[in-house]
Amino acid sequence: MWSPETRPIHLGSITREFLSSRFNPSFGLCVTNLVSVGRHPPLIAGWLSCMTTRCPLPAGGLITPACLWLAVTETFSPFPVGVPPLKVEMPALSPTMEEGNIVKWLKKEGESVAAGDALCEIETDKAVVTMESNDDGILAKILMEEGSRGVRLGTLIALMVEEGQDWNQVEIPATAEDKAAATPSSPGPTPDVVAQPPVHQLRLSPAARHILDTHGLDPQMAMPTGPRGLITKEDALNLLKKSDAKTPPVAREAPAAERPRAPTLPTAPASGRPTYPPVSVPGKPGAPGTFSDIPASNVRRVIAQRLTQSKTTIPHAYATVDCDLGAVMQLRKDMAKEEIKVSVNDFIIKAAAVTLKEMPEVNVTWGGEGPQALESIHISIAVATDRGLITPIIRDAASKGVQEISANAKVLAQKAREGKLLPEEYQGGSFSISNLGMFGISGFSAVINPPQACILAVGRSRMELRPPAPSEEEGAALRRQQLMTVTLSSDGRLVDDELASRFLDRFRANLEQPQRMSLA
Repeated sequence: MWSPETRPIHLGSITREFLSSRFNPSFGLCVTNLVSVGRHPPLIAGWLSCMTTRCPLPAGGLITPACLWLAVTETFSPFPVGVPPLKVEMPALSPTMEEGNIVKWLKKEGESVAAGDALCEIETDKAVVTMESNDDGILAKILMEEGSRGVRLGTLIALMVEEGQDWNQVEIPATAEDKAAATPSSPGPTPDVVAQPPVHQLRLSPAARHILDTHGLDPQMAMPTGPRGLITKEDALNLLKKSDAKTPPVAREAPAAERPRAPTLPTAPASGRPTYPPVSVPGKPGAPGTFSDIPASNVRRVIAQRLTQSKTTIPHAYATVDCDLGAVMQLRKDMAKEEIKVSVNDFIIKAAAVTLKEMPEVNVTWGGEGPQALESIHISIAVATDRGLITPIIRDAASKGVQEISANAKVLAQKAREGKLLPEEYQGGSFSISNLGMFGISGFSAVINPPQACILAVGRSRMELRPPAPSEEEGAALRRQQLMTVTLSSDGRLVDDELASRFLDRFRANLEQPQRMSLA
C-alpha cells in the first residue's frame, strides 16, 4: 500500500506521479502517490515536458492540482505508453488495381528501413511488383503475412516506428472490425421461434425400396421395425396391404396421386445401407458432372473482367490478309551472317508501328465522349506467363530499329515471365500484337485490349504454291511463297471496315518490302 505524501515536483526527477483517489483540489499542493520508475526515464521526461507545455510550472517548480490533473488525464496513463506508428498501407501499383496479394516480405520485424528500400513483393492485377518504403525507420509489426490474398487498397499491412524508438512498444491501431465488435449493439425484438418438427432420415432395405417405388407408396407412411429405424420388406408389404384395403380396385389400378412431402435434411448414413433419398457425403469422390473451385489469381480475375468488358462493350470487326515473308526471311539470313539475330515478330512490330505512323487515324482510342488521337506509338506485345497473358510495351517503336526492338522485346518478355515488370512497362499501349504462330496456329481472331482500338492476330508462316503474277510471261511456272495470315480486330466505332482494309494493305506492303520501313 502506498503512503500519500505532499511534495513539490521538479523537472528532471525520475518519478511518475499517479493521482490519488484522495485528490483534494483545495490544497495548495497535490496529494499524490509516489512510485519509482527509474526504468522508464523517457516516459517521465516526455510527461513532465508535456505538463510544462500545457501548464507552465509556477515559481519554485511546484505543480498545482489543476495543472497536474490536466497533464495526467490527457497525456498519461498508469500503463506503458505505446510508440506512435508509421502506417504502411496497401498501395495502388496499377491504374486498374483494386486489391493485391502479399507474395514475400523482404524486411523482417526489427530491421531498419530507409526510404526507397524494398519492403515486400505484391502481386497486382498485372505482375509482381516490389513495394518501396516512403519513410526512414524500423519495421515494427507485419500485419499481413506472406500469402495474404485479396488485400484491398488502403488496408494496413505493416507498422513502422521512427529511428531510436522502441519498436516492441508500437501501438497497433484498432481496425474497423474490432471497433464494430467492441460496440454493443442494442438488442432488438426477439423473433418468435417456430418449432420445427423433427426430421427423421429414412432408411430402407433394397427389397422395401423396390416394393414402395413399384406401387408408388409413400415411405413416410411405413412403420419401421428393423434395427435403427430400418424399413424392412415386411414393413413395405404391410403398408401395401393397408393401402389395398383402403383403396377401391379402380383407384388401385391408377397411378397413386402425388402428395406433398416434407423436405428432409440430408445427413450422412449411419451404416453402409442405402438411404432414401440418396445423399452425398463430404470428403468422398463426387458423382459425374461435379466440379471443384480453383482459386483465381489477381491477374486471372482482371483478365476475365477486361475481356468480358471488351466483348460486351466494343463492337468488334475483323479483317484478314496474307503476307509474303520472302523478303523478310532473306533479310534475316543476311543479318545472321553478321551475327545479328532478329525474329519475324520483330519485323511485324516494326511494320505495325510504321503503318500507324503513316495512318494516324488508326492510332486512336475511345474516350468518354468520342475518339481521342494518340501522339505516341507504343506497341503492346502479348506474352504468355504462368499467371496468364500480359502485354508489356515497346515504347516509340516507330523510331526504333528492328535490332533495338528485338533487344527490348526479349528483356520485356523475360521480365513478364518472372513477374518483375514495372508499371510503366505495361501501361499506356496504343496498339496490340498477339502472335500464336510458334504454337502452330494458322490464324485466329484476338479480343481488343481496351481502351485500344485494334489488335493484330498473327498466325504461323507456311509454304504455298501460287500462280504466276499477271506481270510475268504466259506459261510461267508456279512460284513458291512463304505466307503468313494476320487478322486485324478493330473497334467499329473508331476504325470502320474501309479504314481497316487500307491499314492491312499498307501493313502488308511494309512487311513485304522491309526497305520501306527504314524510309518512314
